[in-house]
Amino acid sequence: MKHFFKNILVVFFMVVAVNRTGQVYAQLIVANPMDLNYRFQFDDPGRREAADPVCEYFKGKYYLFASKSGGYWSSPDLKEWKYIPCSTILEIENYAPSILVRGDSLYFIASGSKIYRTANPEKDDWEQIVTRFNLGVTDPAFFQDDNGKVYLYWGCSDKDPIQGVEVDPLNGFAPVGKPVVLILHNSDLYGWEVQGENNDNGKTAWNEGPAMLKYKGKYYLQYASPGTQFRIYADGIYVGDNPLGPFTYVENNPFSFKPGGFIGGAGHGHTFQDKYGNYWHLATMKISQRHPFERRLGLFPLFITDKGEWVQQAVMTDYPFTIPDKKANVETTGFYAGWNLLSYNKPVSVSSFMEGFEPVYAVNERVEDWWSAQTGNPGECLQVDLKRKMEICAVQVNFADQDFTIRAPHPLFTYRYFIEMSEDGKKWVKIIDKTDNPRDAVHELIVLDLPVEARYLRIVNTEELPGKFSISGFRVFGNGKGNLPEKVSGVQVKRNPDDKRRFTLSWDKQKNADGYIIRTGIAENQLWNVIMVYDNRYEGGFFNRDSHYYFTIDAFNENGITKGTQIFE
Repeated sequence: MKHFFKNILVVFFMVVAVNRTGQVYAQLIVANPMDLNYRFQFDDPGRREAADPVCEYFKGKYYLFASKSGGYWSSPDLKEWKYIPCSTILEIENYAPSILVRGDSLYFIASGSKIYRTANPEKDDWEQIVTRFNLGVTDPAFFQDDNGKVYLYWGCSDKDPIQGVEVDPLNGFAPVGKPVVLILHNSDLYGWEVQGENNDNGKTAWNEGPAMLKYKGKYYLQYASPGTQFRIYADGIYVGDNPLGPFTYVENNPFSFKPGGFIGGAGHGHTFQDKYGNYWHLATMKISQRHPFERRLGLFPLFITDKGEWVQQAVMTDYPFTIPDKKANVETTGFYAGWNLLSYNKPVSVSSFMEGFEPVYAVNERVEDWWSAQTGNPGECLQVDLKRKMEICAVQVNFADQDFTIRAPHPLFTYRYFIEMSEDGKKWVKIIDKTDNPRDAVHELIVLDLPVEARYLRIVNTEELPGKFSISGFRVFGNGKGNLPEKVSGVQVKRNPDDKRRFTLSWDKQKNADGYIIRTGIAENQLWNVIMVYDNRYEGGFFNRDSHYYFTIDAFNENGITKGTQIFE
């Protein structure tokens, strides 16, 4: 009997510890796209948008601004974001905002020339300042050097260059000298500066969205290309010894690149440090189905090598990953939470569907496709069969807003629903209850306090919608508890002899692999550009014409990742 009670106590404390761990995880784990209240736009067709982000740490909080959002967000931890709607004082509806922390104030500019200031952004307490800056810039970006000097960069064109000038904040941000040309178009040399869904339409890109970061005495001027409506939207950098150059192209460009996975795009972003000294890159991600500017935001861990090379961790960031609460070594550990996708292409049954919006689109890992029910009535539902019992740790629900009648300006809108699980498809247990949901959350990652084991999951709408109940991704994460895929074999790499900016890779299809992760770079130990695909063939045109490249390919499934060990030159 004594041993019995001792064992009971051990089990009790183990459960409490695990539950506390689960709650901590729930506070620290996120996934892209970012879980924000993306605002509906003013015009038809109805769609949400946020893009061109910038973020800075100011007076104990992070402040995030993005185009066409009607306001901005603050956060103490980069996970929980509070929306701050704007009055008519701040020109918040202009594209490409930029902010500057200077002294006790936060300064704001967007495309145009007006500049605003506040000492308390938590209260939307902004004032327009008298400026002597009259250049009328597009996609502006502030930068303050260590000596207090301030610079402004801008550019958004398929013809005009990225430019910059010093400005004097003590004299109404008047230009100091004339603007300097900093980055020209070079699409003949750099494939990622060619427009098209796969850098393939032959047109010179829109080089845009500059931003500046200083690191160990060097100045890194960032820019985006080739266009916000493409999955291959990316950010690259030039480096120089002075804030106005001259600058040299960095060969491992683009450093911010995410063409594959559930949601693609990682361009027109901003790099910043958190309060612990970790680097992050915010960027624009694309949907672009109802409108080219239908976009979302992504948050990516980033590190800078001793040689000043920028490396962004992008490939597993639309899977759950952790936000550290201390200085962390992302280069050696990464922030990936270790949970696998369990729902990819699994059997789906629904209450109803519209033609062209079939049920499979809820689990095909493309945010550009979605299932839509025929109505927005309570009771519309979607069920996923994982095929066998698996350990479930989190669910990400991505709503698609099909036929929504909401237009800006509008109050926050909340989806209300519940999710339940079953072992046999007959007896159901509720595991997530959002029937009183207070949040406008269309890309919410819900981390369970404790993992559960189930074969079936079902999401059920509980409140009348101003449109159809529709989901672009019902994504289940956890552990499949099965075998890893075999190593990739039969790899062939071919460079196009007529266009050395393009490569084609093919390999043997692994029977038990869901997909593959291609890693490529300009050195064997710098395989930093990463592409997730679901086929056994890939053609890419983002490469530098005159660079030498190396490749390796991983395989993954619901049980984990099998690393590719052979490097192909």
